[in-house]
Amino acid sequence: MYVDPPAPRPRQPGENPPSTSGGVLDSQPRAWEFNPEYQRLVTAWQSVLPLLESLTSSLDKAYQLARSPQTWDAPVGARYVEDLQEWRTRLSQYRQAVLTSISDEAADTPRWIPSAIGAPHAFS
Repeated sequence: MYVDPPAPRPRQPGENPPSTSGGVLDSQPRAWEFNPEYQRLVTAWQSVLPLLESLTSSLDKAYQLARSPQTWDAPVGARYVEDLQEWRTRLSQYRQAVLTSISDEAADTPRWIPSAIGAPHAFS
């Protein structure tokens, strides 16, 4: 059993962009926008997680039914249970890989990026 990696955090109501740091251009106003690439990762996480949960619960239900003594009374039953266990393991590894790749990408993607709107331009 794996533990899911941290999910990318969606923008919270009232969340403000980062404040400007001390530098040469601090007198200039800086506009920030929530990074659309980060939002894409949040959306991907939110869309893939329910699908993975549905697959996991379906396989778990079939596995529990297959292990029941009322379901199988032949050697083929043991092979079927082993196959289902293998599919559960593969699904668990797949889930871990997908969620980890989204989480790692989100960790490397800034939540806020400078916006071109309101940026100072020469000759404007």
